[in-house]
Amino acid sequence: MSTVSKKICLIGDFSVGKTSLIRRFVEGVFSEKYLTTIGTKISRKVVNLKPSSKEIDLIIWDIEGRTKFKSIVPNYIKGATGAIIVGDLSRQETLDHLPAHIELFFQTNPKGVAIVALNKSDIIEKHKLTKLLELNNFGSNSQIIKTIVTSAKNNTNVDRAFTELAENMVDS
Repeated sequence: MSTVSKKICLIGDFSVGKTSLIRRFVEGVFSEKYLTTIGTKISRKVVNLKPSSKEIDLIIWDIEGRTKFKSIVPNYIKGATGAIIVGDLSRQETLDHLPAHIELFFQTNPKGVAIVALNKSDIIEKHKLTKLLELNNFGSNSQIIKTIVTSAKNNTNVDRAFTELAENMVDS
């Protein structure tokens, strides 16, 4: 079985849960302690894609969300095949910034694909989730695979987000 390596980035405002999603996916853990990412942090995980029996080695770049040097961000995301673009369902301003993050990723990686993760669903009432998902659905962009509601804390759709992204990148 051959393994292909692909760079992906997690992009979004500060404190939306990018690091928590990565830690849940890679290490299977969640921590209430908030750790600010400075610059980037790189993690790896090999994903077995079924039923194709292909493996993909995800090189996961956790991009800081609060940078004084926004002009540096394209350098971090350059060369990525995919991205998970994360917003915090409990903070509207982070959802409002999703289009700018999406635009930046595709300007830098025009052949890339992305998933939008609406994170922290564990702290939002169910009836509000449906409305927020409707308002923040980016399905009209063919490079966005889908918008997924996630929770790193409850492990809701975390593996699904990474795996679906990997499945859509394996042949690219």
